[in-house]
Amino acid sequence: MAFSIKPKEEKFFEYFEEATGLLRECADVLGEAMEDHTLIEHSMVKIDKLEQKIDEVTDKVVGKLNKTFITPMDREDIYAIAQKLDDVADIIQGVIERMYLYNAGPASEGARELAKVIAKTIKQMEKAFGQLSSVKKHRLKIQARCGRIVALEDEGDRLYRQEMAKLFRECTDPIEIIKWKEILSNLEETLDLCEDVADLLKGVVLKYA
Repeated sequence: MAFSIKPKEEKFFEYFEEATGLLRECADVLGEAMEDHTLIEHSMVKIDKLEQKIDEVTDKVVGKLNKTFITPMDREDIYAIAQKLDDVADIIQGVIERMYLYNAGPASEGARELAKVIAKTIKQMEKAFGQLSSVKKHRLKIQARCGRIVALEDEGDRLYRQEMAKLFRECTDPIEIIKWKEILSNLEETLDLCEDVADLLKGVVLKYA
């Protein structure tokens, strides 16, 4: 299948760029919440608005799919990417929501580092999607960014294991252990979902570049 792009088809790429830009903002809010837990209520308001905006972008992608006869990529790929980006937003919202609802104490250094890895990962995603409309031209760059996402996910796994071990060794409050065990698991799941996005991107590159 030829990878030709007509003006009416550009919207899919614009939507993906919009979604990843919003995800970068989500990661920024996550970082703020991790750095200063007194801001958590404010962070909840911000993340809810961002998640709603990403839901709206996902709806626009689905609506465009229903109206477009010829798409620049397989419909299944477009739909899968849109849904996976939405999943990333949902899980970040879930992390902040749990911090708020559980009245969790200040984040540990390891949890803050995990949030920073997530932010770096999403920046790579945003840059990769910014090059997707010219996939033939930017094939190697997109692949390199996907590789960086996988490497960051590995780094996050290592941090997650270290932090979980530290939590059970050093925390003396069983309630805080329960709270942060779930929050840390959600942080790790965020990176897993980002890797899923990278896998989808790699598949697109193989098909169309």
